[in-house]
Amino acid sequence: MVMETDILIVGGGLNGAALACALRHGPHSVMVLEPRPPSPPAPLMEPLCNRLDGQTTPAKPLPTPEEEGRDAWDPRIYAYSPANVDWIRSLGGWGEPVRAQAVHRMRIHGDDGGVLDFDALDAGLPLLAWIAENGRLQSALWSTFEDAPNLRVVNTPASAITWGHDGRHSVHLADGERITTRLLVAADGANSWVRQQAGIGFLLEDYRHVGVVANFATGKPHRGAAWQWFRKDGVLAYLPLPGNRISIVWSTPPEHAAELQGLPLERLAARVAEAGRHALGELRCITPPVGFPLKRRLADEWVRPGLVMLGDTAHTVHPLAGQGVNLGFRDSRLLSEALKRGGDPGEIGRLTAYAARRREDVASMQFVSGGMRKLFGRQESLIRALRNRGMTFTDHFSPLRQALMHHAVL
Repeated sequence: MVMETDILIVGGGLNGAALACALRHGPHSVMVLEPRPPSPPAPLMEPLCNRLDGQTTPAKPLPTPEEEGRDAWDPRIYAYSPANVDWIRSLGGWGEPVRAQAVHRMRIHGDDGGVLDFDALDAGLPLLAWIAENGRLQSALWSTFEDAPNLRVVNTPASAITWGHDGRHSVHLADGERITTRLLVAADGANSWVRQQAGIGFLLEDYRHVGVVANFATGKPHRGAAWQWFRKDGVLAYLPLPGNRISIVWSTPPEHAAELQGLPLERLAARVAEAGRHALGELRCITPPVGFPLKRRLADEWVRPGLVMLGDTAHTVHPLAGQGVNLGFRDSRLLSEALKRGGDPGEIGRLTAYAARRREDVASMQFVSGGMRKLFGRQESLIRALRNRGMTFTDHFSPLRQALMHHAVL
């Protein structure tokens, strides 16, 4: 059996799901090929601390460990820019079952006394970012597919691709069926199968760091603040979650990451609290630590006739700036705008214009995040002194600090 569609999105993660959500009710027929659709998340055991309309409700007393176990938290926690959240909300994908925490302030500590404080109020902004779980946001985006007459989900794995010379490609499925499409969107992640099938190479830089992530209950309220510490053993970030909870990302060498992941949860909590200078008091681990190798990738080609790379398939960045998922959403935003105009979705001129506009944003973020990682990886006394003085200078130079905040909310 041969199925036909104008646009085939391979991968139903955050970026692919957001693109599909934006294209529903549009001029093209759309299919999402995802063998592993998200499972419905467990019902929330408590109301949000920061409701999705931005109004704050009182946080309940800290749940017991047994209650936390019933209200499981996804270890994959991301920071989302306000502009991206506004876009997702306009699509109907930012609601139940999402639980999110607004970030109003971020305090960054250097490794030799440098401090940089970002406060939304100082820049005339309502907030700097939202923090939310990957799984619940993905489920919210998928829930919008139900009312889309032009959108279909296929759960059968792909087995091969036949590339058409006219830009019309065919994806063969494991059950013998085939999907032909005018535009194939590769949204299947950093280790993209579609990219491999297309023979597209990529630049790879191994940061030789592992991002250790875990979630904790805190002894003190975070009050919507995030923290980041540049340390000799890497970069530690606290991201606030609803209630008295945080998610941490500790970017650190593999040996230290293995040590952290091997600690009993009580000792891990004590280690993280100490590394964070006890900013939130005593911590209690509510999800076990998970490690993700950190690498920078940049695909050699982002578009071909009838083919486009989206999100992590085209690019990945170091997580210290918290912008990886936001770059992907900005991909989805711009691509959906280009496709909503109708016409041939795989036309190379349109795709080339899209890629040209996105490359500048990605290149600048890779330069900044990679440069910061290298700068704080150097331990010479002069360099350490200069980088910390630079942080403090930026903190005292209000126009520059405010410009950085306004860029981060895009």
